[in-house]
Amino acid sequence: MTATLFKNVKFIITMDENKRRLNGYDLLVENGKVAAIEENIELTDREDLEIIEAGDYFMFPGLVNTHHHFYQVLTRNIREVQDVELFDWLKYLYPIWANLTPEAVYYSALVACGELLKTGCTTALDQYYVFPKQQDLNILDQEFKAGKDIGIRLHACRGSMSLGEKDGGLPPDEVVQTDEEILEDTKRVIEKYHDPAPFAMQRVVVSPCSPFSVTKELMEKSIKLARKYGVLAHTHLAETKDEDDFCQEKYGLTPLEYMEEVGWIGEDVWFAHGVHLDREELKRMAEAGTGVAHCPASNMKLSSGVASVPEMLELGVPVGLAVDGSASNDGSNMIAEMRLALLLHKLQHGITSVGPEDILEIATKGGSEILKQPEIGSLEPGQAADLFLVNSKRLAFAGGLSDPVSALINTGTSQEVDLTMVAGKIVVRDGRLTTIDEEEVAAETNRLADEMLSEEGA
Repeated sequence: MTATLFKNVKFIITMDENKRRLNGYDLLVENGKVAAIEENIELTDREDLEIIEAGDYFMFPGLVNTHHHFYQVLTRNIREVQDVELFDWLKYLYPIWANLTPEAVYYSALVACGELLKTGCTTALDQYYVFPKQQDLNILDQEFKAGKDIGIRLHACRGSMSLGEKDGGLPPDEVVQTDEEILEDTKRVIEKYHDPAPFAMQRVVVSPCSPFSVTKELMEKSIKLARKYGVLAHTHLAETKDEDDFCQEKYGLTPLEYMEEVGWIGEDVWFAHGVHLDREELKRMAEAGTGVAHCPASNMKLSSGVASVPEMLELGVPVGLAVDGSASNDGSNMIAEMRLALLLHKLQHGITSVGPEDILEIATKGGSEILKQPEIGSLEPGQAADLFLVNSKRLAFAGGLSDPVSALINTGTSQEVDLTMVAGKIVVRDGRLTTIDEEEVAAETNRLADEMLSEEGA
């Protein structure tokens, strides 16, 4: 079908400029876009139309995940790394990740994207940066295939690591590449997969992994390449105190000062985490338009610290929400991530520092701004038909329906949604993915994870 009409929606949370909440309105989807939001839309003689009675449902814009590592699905919940901080966590997992195969990348991407779609996320950014020497260099292509097969809007990073242990970096040498290998494959991936058009379903981002895993020369060459092709640039920054110490010892600079020195500042750049940034640094980022992907669950689990998100918002730093990698979360649940963000900042920054609507805005419009895809993040005529619905009659919502946004974020025993639509296509219906066999994908992923772990005796 090319058209869908949602009738009499209990509440449409538009997240438009006025943050309107529309009670009892209809929403018409045609050709992948929101065609109309009106009362009592009447359409007759439309054989291509599906009508969905939505009088019991809250409707929200699709959520936007601005930082992830899909492949980490295969190494989540490993006992030995449940109580260690980032650098030790990475050192344990790098040798396991060195066993990644194209098949493992494909299935882990299906799982991560499936979890995201089932929790209302319609657009995902993934940073893939592990290229084992024994594997096909085109391993990243499997991620684009998975995104297309499952139906998510995908911004995929051609990540990289070039600074191995023998040269003073953190990753083992079997998962690093030369600058030349990285830049050539980055060009290939951009030219093959990047779609700059509005409403694009797939885009490419240039993404060296972190200051402690790539050379200074690669950082400089990568940002020049990104700007030559007109694509965005993304990396980890200021996640931990260890990283700050590394940059001070190696470069005599703070992580942000180092980014400024290598040209990594501007509206086309955003950083994952941004935990250890002071007010003056945040001001410089705001002036440059450089954003932050906020990862509350990962930052709490690895004891990395708490990003100053209320201060970022006050200063005008673009902020999006992110689940981060599945091995440091250990899931891909965007609604749960919103709840964690809300509670974390109320605890750390004060009871009035953020509210549910602030967090929803970060998870929708914030992500749209960071990814430079303005046609997502709100429900308005002409915008992408990326949305999700939750049934207000769930037992876990009983007694808590006075505010639908707060009900979504604060209430409930499950964050799985009833319906998710991406570009006008229903990809979750009645809480189940429509594009893949969930049980088959889970079984294959478990098999691949077992194989990887047994390789390293983990």
